[in-house]
Amino acid sequence: MNKDSSHLFQPLTIKSITLRNRIGVSPMCEYSSEDGVATDWHLVHLGSRAVGGAGLVIAEATAVAPEGRISPGDAGIWADKHIEPISRINRFIKAQGAVPAIQLAHAGRKASVSRPWEGDSHLADDAGGWPVIGPSAVAFGKNLPKIPRAMTAADIAHVQGEFVAAAKRSLTAGVEWMELHFAHGYLAHEFLSPLSNKRTDNYGGSFDNRIRFALETARAVRAVWPDNLPLTVRISCTDWVEGGWDIAQSIELSRRLKAEGVDLMDCSSGGNVSDIKIPTGPGYQVGFAERVRREAGIPTAAVGQITEPTHADEIIRNGRADVVLLAREFLRQPYWPRIAARTLRQKDSLPAPVQYGRAW
Repeated sequence: MNKDSSHLFQPLTIKSITLRNRIGVSPMCEYSSEDGVATDWHLVHLGSRAVGGAGLVIAEATAVAPEGRISPGDAGIWADKHIEPISRINRFIKAQGAVPAIQLAHAGRKASVSRPWEGDSHLADDAGGWPVIGPSAVAFGKNLPKIPRAMTAADIAHVQGEFVAAAKRSLTAGVEWMELHFAHGYLAHEFLSPLSNKRTDNYGGSFDNRIRFALETARAVRAVWPDNLPLTVRISCTDWVEGGWDIAQSIELSRRLKAEGVDLMDCSSGGNVSDIKIPTGPGYQVGFAERVRREAGIPTAAVGQITEPTHADEIIRNGRADVVLLAREFLRQPYWPRIAARTLRQKDSLPAPVQYGRAW
């Protein structure tokens, strides 16, 4: 493979936005919102990672509608009351030198779930839950047995309108980098995969039909999201099941999304099928980001058990991805970028806050 001239602490510019380095905070649900409203927990959680040196801070999956939440504690941006709490967080993130981002989401058939520490199972409609929707009346199964109501054409248009309204509110809230959540078995992924999409209309069956919801949603959001700001998409590059969504389809979808004005693909995997064994390990999803980058000709983000600075740097230097996103490692160590800078002898690339200068 031809080596890239970039490295982990090389700035990256997409449209008018420049990341100070190639390290990003992957969206991580905190299940700590009140009726979708961000709290002090989110300010400290996201703000700490900005202080810690991340170039990009992506807020958790933020629901475009109340029924699109995974749990009752999920973040939301379906109402104007959500704007100012997010604005406050974004102002702080930006003041620390990071780029504030958001992930817009609709959970589809995986909505109406209790928080992880409260059982992580579907909630009954009379116990704080709500009816769920999806492309087809096919349940996820296991601890999520609710059968979704198959969406009508009107339902599809309505949800796409909710994504558009959420994008507009995100802009008002100071978001500078948008990610659409089309992964992990949530609504858009449910349309993509033939394992969850059994429709016989224009949104099901053939590859072109199964990707229609994703393409139309991205197109609608791009129409209201400023041309100078990045629009990105997270996908699950494989269902890890024969006959499901796979990397070849992901590459072609990425080509189509690029033509719609998407600027980067965030390459994850899984989440749409219960009771499967995923072969995890350090960097186990990086190959997906590498293939999408090379074969679809679009920048990518790599994610998945990337914990070591030298590993993250290798991914960027060898042109396997343009950004490295960390999740659990950032929970363990909010200052990971600063530790990485020291490890990689790039300390001068990431000056410490003046308040912490004597410690670094």
